[in-house]
Amino acid sequence: MSKVYPDAQAALEGVLHDGMTIMAGGFGLCGIPSVLIEALRDSGVKNLTVVSNNAGIDNAGLGLLLETRQVKKMVSSYVGENKTFATQYLAGELEIEFNPQGTLAERIRAGGAGIPAFFTKTGYGTMIADGKETREFDGEHYVMERGIFADLALVHAWKGDREGNLVYRKTARNFNPMMATAAKVTVAQVEHLVEPGEIDPDHIITPGVFVKRMIHVPQVEKRIEQRTVRKRAA
Repeated sequence: MSKVYPDAQAALEGVLHDGMTIMAGGFGLCGIPSVLIEALRDSGVKNLTVVSNNAGIDNAGLGLLLETRQVKKMVSSYVGENKTFATQYLAGELEIEFNPQGTLAERIRAGGAGIPAFFTKTGYGTMIADGKETREFDGEHYVMERGIFADLALVHAWKGDREGNLVYRKTARNFNPMMATAAKVTVAQVEHLVEPGEIDPDHIITPGVFVKRMIHVPQVEKRIEQRTVRKRAA
């Protein structure tokens, strides 16, 4: 059965339901599964728990789901670029589970590796550790963090073949590879779709066994989160 679907709506058909946990790859607006996020918004599914490094910005990325109030809870490490996020959180309309960025990355990696929990020094003695088990190893204090495994992972890849093998490019190789392994169903959007065998096996980052569905997005828009330019010379 082909893993390649004609569009994002078709790729998400039958896997969405209210109250599900969804991972969304990317960092800022770099490497985000933007086309799949738009389809998720259009589906109307609600009460979502979304695991992502950040919540995009207003009018882009996961910010689209916040505007339509489809997100009940965010599991993130950084949310500073989104006014809608701040407004809903301060009004008590959005739940946040903050994670140190490295801890979030490891929680996702652990979930994909079948590791239910691990211990880390990060956050010990702070609010991050409140309500969590702590232990001492070799005279150092650690906090127990749970791995995360989602119902659905949405990822963006630079190149993929029809078997689902994926390659990520530069900074877009951020949270996407680990999220692709940490969900019951992984759906990928790829910029360059090639035939099996055209990707050097040594270059494959996510093996196709993890990817259930794919869409081809050759002209995906890549937005800049914060445009910074030099002043022109006089």
